Amino acid sequence: MTPGGGSGPMKDCEYSQISTHSSSSPMESPHKKKKSVPKRKWEVFPGRNKFFCNGRIMMARQTGVFYLTLVLILVTSGLFFAFDCPYLSEKITPAIPAIGGILFFFVMGTLLRTSFSDPGVLPRATPDEAADLERQIDIANGSSSGGYRPPPRTKEVIINGQTVKLKYCFTCKIFRPPRASHCSLCDNCVERFDHHCPWVGNCVGKRNYRFFYMFILSLSFLTVFIFAFVITHVILRSQQTGFLNALKDSPASVLEAVVCFFSVWSIVGLSGFHTYLISSNQTTNEDIKGSWSNKRGKENYNPYSYGNIFTNCCAALCGPLSPSLIDRRGFIQPDTPQLAGPSNGITMYGATQSQSNMAAATPLLQSEPSITSEELPLPGKTSISGPCATLTLGQPTPPSSMPNLTSDSGLTDIIPLKEEHEGHQFLTPEEAPSPPGMLSSGSPITHSHTMHVLSLASQDSLHEDSVRGLVKLSSV
Repeated sequence: MTPGGGSGPMKDCEYSQISTHSSSSPMESPHKKKKSVPKRKWEVFPGRNKFFCNGRIMMARQTGVFYLTLVLILVTSGLFFAFDCPYLSEKITPAIPAIGGILFFFVMGTLLRTSFSDPGVLPRATPDEAADLERQIDIANGSSSGGYRPPPRTKEVIINGQTVKLKYCFTCKIFRPPRASHCSLCDNCVERFDHHCPWVGNCVGKRNYRFFYMFILSLSFLTVFIFAFVITHVILRSQQTGFLNALKDSPASVLEAVVCFFSVWSIVGLSGFHTYLISSNQTTNEDIKGSWSNKRGKENYNPYSYGNIFTNCCAALCGPLSPSLIDRRGFIQPDTPQLAGPSNGITMYGATQSQSNMAAATPLLQSEPSITSEELPLPGKTSISGPCATLTLGQPTPPSSMPNLTSDSGLTDIIPLKEEHEGHQFLTPEEAPSPPGMLSSGSPITHSHTMHVLSLASQDSLHEDSVRGLVKLSSV
């Protein structure tokens, strides 16, 4: 730092972190790799659903009627609070807009809860689970692999003394649990399936049925409430200015009355029908099919009913809410990479521990039969010979062909005898022998006069033993 100059020269000095890892490995692309972002399960969900807010909201794919429901509720309620409530709160009581506001927020809350939640979708079978189930079906049907296998249809279970059939779903590859059914619009098996409701934009099943019932029940009260007080508003105004003038003074009341009049019948009727279903612990699907109707037999009864209307209602509306089974916001586990064994003396990145152990247990397959020696150590030179079993995985293999070195004719040409170099302590580079991997195929190699070479018969026997060992390991 220079005096008075501040940290001028020091501004040119920057610290940079030195990477201790290699920028690229032998198995990696030299180009810059993009960081892979793990996907969530809802992104690859097989059903016909739409997800919002990173999988927190789950709806059916057809949501046009749902938006119509929202518009009708919001417009009708908005007109009521804007044009009718001020007059009614002044002439009758301020409690009217308060009660209407409570009903409105309860209706919207239950509607959104029904539309945005998982109705109880059952996860589909994985390929391994589907294959295992097919194998069990083959065994149960007694069909051979080459013959015709009858398609799996049902299984029978007994629930509270009543025989219930479990149907096989060819799409989800599972036997559906009792009361479950496959929705053709959402393409999902739904637990305790009631029906698919386009007005809420979702299936109605085990996990959202109570919210659906509270929605239609509260909507019935809200519709009747708005319709009654709209008529009251028109009557009070008509007493002062006449009926036609009352309609001209409040045209919004006319629109509200028309909407409520045509919708109240269906909404109230639907609420009464589902009240009957809850009291008898049935679903819409079971009631339409007549699953527990007496017409099927005198002994046919609903095994899910508790025999008490109050208990059935408490079980449907106040029972514990089961968790979602599809874990739509969970991360997808990466697939196991394809494993490859070592090749050409190079350890592959995908090699497994079992493959490495197998390669180490059969070292003769990694190289040619070794040369046993009882050599005399050369002065100042480290021995380079040894049994092949000492070769570690990943080292270069010796030459594939070895000349017969039993004759002494070529030994003195490469390595002088010890007696001829008594005055020398070290060998010159020209006189020193090269490692076996560095010599040409025709070069003679040796390390002493006492080197012994395995015969061809012993080499073949060792090779056969190593092959037998590999076969045993692979069979285990």
